[in-house]
Amino acid sequence: MVSYMSRDTSLSKAFSDPAAVARYAEGPPRKVPGFADLQRMAMLLLSERAPGAADILVLGAGGGLELKLFAEGRPDWRLTGVDPSAAMLDLARVTLGPLVSRVALLQGYIDDAPSGPFDGAACLLTLHFLAEEERRRTLRAVRQRLRPAARFVMAHYSFPLDEAGRWLARSAAFAASSGLDPAQASASAAVIMERLPILSPAQDEALLCAAGFSDVELFYAGFAFRGWVGTAS
Repeated sequence: MVSYMSRDTSLSKAFSDPAAVARYAEGPPRKVPGFADLQRMAMLLLSERAPGAADILVLGAGGGLELKLFAEGRPDWRLTGVDPSAAMLDLARVTLGPLVSRVALLQGYIDDAPSGPFDGAACLLTLHFLAEEERRRTLRAVRQRLRPAARFVMAHYSFPLDEAGRWLARSAAFAASSGLDPAQASASAAVIMERLPILSPAQDEALLCAAGFSDVELFYAGFAFRGWVGTAS
């Protein structure tokens, strides 16, 4: 999930800090509108092309939240989770508990993932850490690991850049209404705009298409977050 970082960004330090890792599971439900439903929708969209036994790749799997939901909801799936943070993968093991036996957890980036072919892939709350060119390369590498007609689901920060302040203020207000300290929520919004290479929804869709995905559809929108599903061409 959120811990899949660019090799070059200092934000990756946050996901090796023990205190930050320990608090990780509290963050997404407070910051991401409909967080649990986003994960469930991702599972259902992947299931449309992988209804039975299937191999599913989860990129940015640190923390294990979507891995646990996928493992519980689709007992026939074989899951592979990839994340660069050893600490976050340790947290994923704790989160998964006895389900961990059904999941292969690998430390690294997309280039370290098995070649597949996989029957589906998901990348949630992750790609906003990657600059445009690295994001483009990552999406192409995901496509290369999928069977033709397999589904790919992604969701992350994406909003009209000329209205960034408005959308981030709304996200900060949502986080505050969910119990996050209002000052901390506002400060977090400022850091997001300053340090994350956010792309507009049009740019995100164009990258998916250029990477070899067709039938690209928006399936989720929650204030500053957007989610798309595409089919491997």
